[in-house]
Amino acid sequence: MKELLETVAKGLVEAPDAVEVTVDEPNEEGVTVYHLHVGPDDMGRVIGKQGRIAKAIRTVVRAAAVRKNEQVQVDID
Repeated sequence: MKELLETVAKGLVEAPDAVEVTVDEPNEEGVTVYHLHVGPDDMGRVIGKQGRIAKAIRTVVRAAAVRKNEQVQVDID
């Protein structure tokens, strides 16, 4: 999942070196939280108008997680 999220984010931003993904351990409900960090100038590119790109990123990662029987959440910081 981490590699998928990094690949998608690096394709969207102007500074791919600033993309960083951190992973929290699964919480009591079994949900793994992925934190996507991008440069301040690229935040708008990752979120998109009305959050459409952020929603699409979350959908893709969730779809990949379902195939592995995992529950994930993506936070964009």
